[in-house]
Amino acid sequence: MRKWWRWLVGAALIVLVLALGAPYVYIHFIEGPSPSKLTLPSTRSKASAASGNTSDVTGVGGTYLVGSGSEAGYRVTEVLLGQNATAVGRTTKIWGSVTISGGSVTTGTFTVDMASVESDQSARNAQFDSRIMDVTKYPAATLKLTAPIALGTVPSVGSKATYTATGDLTMHGVTRNVTFPLTAERTADGIEALADVPIVFADWGIANPSIGGFVTTDSSGTLEVLVNLTKGAGNPAASGSGSSSVAGGGGPVTVPKTTVPKITIPAS
Repeated sequence: MRKWWRWLVGAALIVLVLALGAPYVYIHFIEGPSPSKLTLPSTRSKASAASGNTSDVTGVGGTYLVGSGSEAGYRVTEVLLGQNATAVGRTTKIWGSVTISGGSVTTGTFTVDMASVESDQSARNAQFDSRIMDVTKYPAATLKLTAPIALGTVPSVGSKATYTATGDLTMHGVTRNVTFPLTAERTADGIEALADVPIVFADWGIANPSIGGFVTTDSSGTLEVLVNLTKGAGNPAASGSGSSSVAGGGGPVTVPKTTVPKITIPAS
């Protein structure tokens, strides 16, 4: 009986070690570290500052389009059998525009193609696309500024400034007003803007990403957005997003010419 008891205790300890150790090994050695938070691309900003006139703080007015180098996505804390991890999903399919006039950002609209958001886990992506965000029914998320952003003293090229932005965020078929900090850096080619928008899933009717008792998540996360605003050609709107009316997609539309055959009427 003593041998059996020792065997049962040993087996229980082994199971406990595996239960606690396997998630640790998976998260820290197999899955690897999560992507870092989005930041303003300092290398591009420094290059722009070097090529620009740092004393010129005028001429920022006009319409800017969301261009290449822009990203958007989510960041949420996961717990896998007691081990913490960070789930991150991102997409570069983001488009839109802002207008600056009279020293303020007067309008701004941004759209993200939710069906293109991907993480490093196919199982997580499947849950995100179906049960959590239902991207077939709600393929896009939009953010529309509802109040002007006063720029005050316009920063010189290569300088950063922080503002407060307010807008209507529409996701999963629900629209709610949000207020969030916005950090911007002026470059020789345009403006880089970075925002972290806190999201409580229930506020947008989004199902909690937890999967039973195996993987649990916080009831909230962060919407990360980095936009490269340019006066050049912007990113094209994603096809089938249902948001083709949003300004700022990719430049003028060229309509192909159609040649109609000449009609010949017989002499008879």
